[in-house]
Amino acid sequence: MSTTVELTKENFDQTVTDNEFVLIDFWADWCGPCKQFAPVYEKAAEANPDLVFGKVDTEAQPELAAAFGIQSIPTLMIVRDQVAVFAQPGALPEAALTDVIGQARKLDMDQVRQQIAEQQAQQGENPGA
Repeated sequence: MSTTVELTKENFDQTVTDNEFVLIDFWADWCGPCKQFAPVYEKAAEANPDLVFGKVDTEAQPELAAAFGIQSIPTLMIVRDQVAVFAQPGALPEAALTDVIGQARKLDMDQVRQQIAEQQAQQGENPGA
């Protein structure tokens, strides 16, 4: 049985809202690197049962891919407390994926939200900067 959740426009918001830590693999069936990354992603899902591992088929869910500006696949995104804290195209090797998950687990989300608020405030002061 797969430990990943298929994310669609119908369940995406609910999944991200209801879970503190969600990893999202944007992929397509025709994509060779996506198929190579799939078993690495599944293995990470099995090793981290406390996290939600979702997959977005960009062919079946073009609205989701467009909403996140996905330009190339596979793209891995990590969302913590409804904040995207990581997004990177390319298939990650197992060790790199483990490292990224570890780093995302260690993030102080209060600090992340503060940094985002500061950046938004600066952009408000300098429109077009």
